[in-house]
Amino acid sequence: MARMLGAAMGAIIAAGVFATAAQAQETVTWWDFLSGGDGVRMKQLISDFNAEHEGEITIDATTLEWGTPFYSKVRTSAAIGEGPDIMTYHASRIPLAVSQGILQQITPEDWETMGLSEADYAPATWDAVTVDGKQYAVPFDTHPIVLYYNKDALAEAGLLTEDGKPMGLDSREGFEATLKGLKEAGAEFPLASTTADGTFMFRTIYSLMGQQDGELMSDGEFLAGDNAEKLQNALAVLQGWTNDGLQTTYTDYPATVALFTSGESPLMINGVWEVPTMIDLKEQGKLFEWGAVELPVIFDHPATYADSHSFAIPANSGKEMSAEKKAAVLEVMSWMAKNSLFWATAGHIPAYGPVTESADYQGMQPNATYSSVTENMIFDPKSTLAGVAGPIYDVMSTYFVPTLNGEMEPAEAVEEIKYELNDLQ
Repeated sequence: MARMLGAAMGAIIAAGVFATAAQAQETVTWWDFLSGGDGVRMKQLISDFNAEHEGEITIDATTLEWGTPFYSKVRTSAAIGEGPDIMTYHASRIPLAVSQGILQQITPEDWETMGLSEADYAPATWDAVTVDGKQYAVPFDTHPIVLYYNKDALAEAGLLTEDGKPMGLDSREGFEATLKGLKEAGAEFPLASTTADGTFMFRTIYSLMGQQDGELMSDGEFLAGDNAEKLQNALAVLQGWTNDGLQTTYTDYPATVALFTSGESPLMINGVWEVPTMIDLKEQGKLFEWGAVELPVIFDHPATYADSHSFAIPANSGKEMSAEKKAAVLEVMSWMAKNSLFWATAGHIPAYGPVTESADYQGMQPNATYSSVTENMIFDPKSTLAGVAGPIYDVMSTYFVPTLNGEMEPAEAVEEIKYELNDLQ
């Protein structure tokens, strides 16, 4: 009898332990590289997720330094099984990460569990997280460059269309006429561009290459065939604007923003992440009427460089993720995608289609105006040398800066770039 009671008591205790384990809260270790306004917004999303999933899942988040430091830490940590459960990752870095074996595949079963699918994303965005037919991240946004404009200055110069956009967005001749019109109206430099930073200017240059159907890499070779000529064409246009005083010279990032927000330069090419800056200044009564649109068509058709913040799962060496942990991670990624409307307040375009198609998003300005860019996006070439802080940027930046500022001929710059890029392989 005592033996039977003991066995029964043991079964009760065991059942209690298993019940407790089944209801145990999963802690998801999270790393990101988001600072400034992005960081503030992501922290809010994490807080909202934790509140909604109280007692079930909690995100334990850490923010690390953006760029090379972040990706170096991910690689070394994953190699010893000490990486996070989930992390933010630039889509442009995925080919390198896959070659290093540090990302887990997001399997078809994972997508089904998350309630997400290829149909929910723009083709270019989906392709950006795909390597050899497999997906390695869940896209969260796209963050292209756009053309910011001073509506007041354009209206005063008679260069604003009836629908409140700059004139001349559909051709090189038209856009250059707008630049010259603004100069005649008194703007010393009509267009503010970050011409002191070739890495940043890659975005504009690559966009103009894409408008000619140019590719930085094809069949494993950089600037093969007529792609070198297309890069030269892009550089020649931008250099011409500088030489004619239509674009700022040797201007760093803060100065570019300052020239636009002060009203000195009525136009600016910059990332969508500056939208919150403009909104805040306008609400404070410190900014003119403004807008943001897709880049002008300088060559054959619209094309704009973009990258994507995405969520990835590191392949932590020797550390298999439990089924419970995996379920929690998938819930985090799914929830973030479906609740990304708030992320749009950072200027980014949510990658999840049902959000950008919603009435709430379509009512956001200027976001809804420039969201058309998702139909014309081009991402970095799929190369282990590409992506944020990748070596191809270092090579090109060396030649972009003097060329854009009129101190080197485009043809010479392209010749040097082509040689050095192919020498990296």
